[in-house]
Order: sequence, then structure tokens, then C-alpha cells
Amino acid sequence: MLAIRRARDRGHANHGWLESWHTFSFADYFDPAQMGFGALRVINDDRIAPAQGFGTHPHRDMEIITYMLEGTLEHQDSMGHRRALHTGEVQRMTAGTGLTHSEFNASETEPVHLLQIWIEPERRGLTPEYEQKPFLLEDGPAHFRLIASPDGRDGSLTIHQDVSLYAAVLKEDDTLEHRFAPGRRGYLQVATGDLVLDGHLLRAGDGVRISQQERIALGSPKRAEILLFDLP
Repeated sequence: MLAIRRARDRGHANHGWLESWHTFSFADYFDPAQMGFGALRVINDDRIAPAQGFGTHPHRDMEIITYMLEGTLEHQDSMGHRRALHTGEVQRMTAGTGLTHSEFNASETEPVHLLQIWIEPERRGLTPEYEQKPFLLEDGPAHFRLIASPDGRDGSLTIHQDVSLYAAVLKEDDTLEHRFAPGRRGYLQVATGDLVLDGHLLRAGDGVRISQQERIALGSPKRAEILLFDLP
């Protein structure tokens, strides 16, 4: 079964320096029907204006993934990390017992576009952790690249939850499929471009809850970048 959530139906906030679309309830946007999907709690589609960003703020007991689509983000945290995240890189923080961090657009002229994802951890009170890696998605034929998993397999980031997060780039006329193990479900997020999922046309910002379905088939009439969460 597929349940499509169109981009226009998401929560929206425009703070001038930040424009954010919320797939699930977040901050001032609250919808009791959109409180997450399984362990997946937040997908925020953020655009940060040049030379702007989030000042130092706290997090706790959450797996936080930042997926860079465009630009460069300067990150600094209470664990002592000071890093730049570039297009094509992915960052994972385990907030655990608590941390603070800041995020700023490093450019004076170009915007930053990213997806920030929150996944509820398998247990509370974990030791805070940090990881960052680049993932090359456009090399070779279209494929699902594992970018986060509970065991860090295949070079993925390690998250403390039974969730496998895949990313893919489809070029014009590319096709892909994914099979779910028994008892698993999924959430598909279109980051950029257009996508056809089992005959349904999806556009940037659209998301789909996938349940009681063994297999999905995808194709693209043009370039599309997508995330797929394989969830218990």
C-alpha cells in the first residue's frame, strides 16, 4: 500500500534567512496525523540564506542525519568537531545524553539546501557521537547506495536504530527496484527532480509511506535524487 504525501501539504515556515518544509510535525507546525512513521520522526527540507544559519542549540536522545543537496555548511559542536559539509556529504550525530551545535551557510552569495532527518534511537542515554562521509551516487548505473544502517555495513554511517537509509540518483529513463523483507515497511522522499513510483508521478518534496508491499519499482523522466528508509 502506498500513501502519498504531496510537497504542498507539508508544514511550511519562512523566517527570511531560513525556508523550511516539514514532512512531519515540527516546531510550530503540528498535525496529530503527521507525527512520524515508525522510528522516522523528522524530515525537514531546509534552504538557508547566504551567511546565515542556526546558532548554538541543544539536542538529546535522537539520531540526527544531515543530507547535503547544495552548498557548504559550517558545523561546530560541543564534542569538539568543527567541520564543513559539502554537496554530496552526509553527517550523522547521535545526540544521546546531550550535545550542542551550530550550523551556518559558509557562502556569502550561495544558498544551502539540505535535508535534516531525525530518527528515534533504540534506547535513550547513548554516548554522543559524530560521523561525516561523502557518498558518490552518480558513478555507474543507478543504484541504491546504503548511507546509514545499524551496523555501518558497506561503508555506511552507523545509526542506533534498526533502520537502513538508502540514497539514489536516477537519470533520464533510469529504473530501480527495492524489495522489503517480511515485516518491513518504507518511506520514500523525493529530494529533487521527478520520479515515477509504481505508476504514480512524484515531484520534488513528495513523500510516500510504503506498507504491506514486498517490492517497489521506480523510474525517472529526468534526473531525480531520492532517499528510501527501510523501517521495521
